[in-house]
Amino acid sequence: MSEPAITASKPASPGTSQREIDIDNTAWLKTVVAEHGWPGNTLVGDQGADDAWLLIQHADRDPEFQQQALELLKAAVEADDALARHLAYLTDRVLVAHGRPQLYGTQYTEEDNRLQPQPVRDPEQLDARRAAMGLDSAAAYDHRMQKTYLS
Repeated sequence: MSEPAITASKPASPGTSQREIDIDNTAWLKTVVAEHGWPGNTLVGDQGADDAWLLIQHADRDPEFQQQALELLKAAVEADDALARHLAYLTDRVLVAHGRPQLYGTQYTEEDNRLQPQPVRDPEQLDARRAAMGLDSAAAYDHRMQKTYLS
């Protein structure tokens, strides 16, 4: 059985805003998901799966689609066709968008010229949950976030 042809959307033209790019990318990914299901490693390879996750992670203008994708990504992780860390990040993104505490501590906000993690459910168990998803400790992640985004 051959892999389905999945082609990227056309490149953005000069002067296209990030908002327009995000909307176009989300529409394109919706089409892929409708036709093929979650674009996991088996369907699109490691890089394609990474790219699909990144697109949905930043599809904040379409929270319903993010929620739908989260359910599909959960199933893909259970089938060993997607990375658990992708599931952790998208889970947190969806929870924070709904005003709920995150599970894995991946989502931050800037306050007083410092990045602060969004509220986390059961912080005493945070590092155990992170480790189960293949993530480094919350302290190591916080250090990397501060260095990367505020340096």
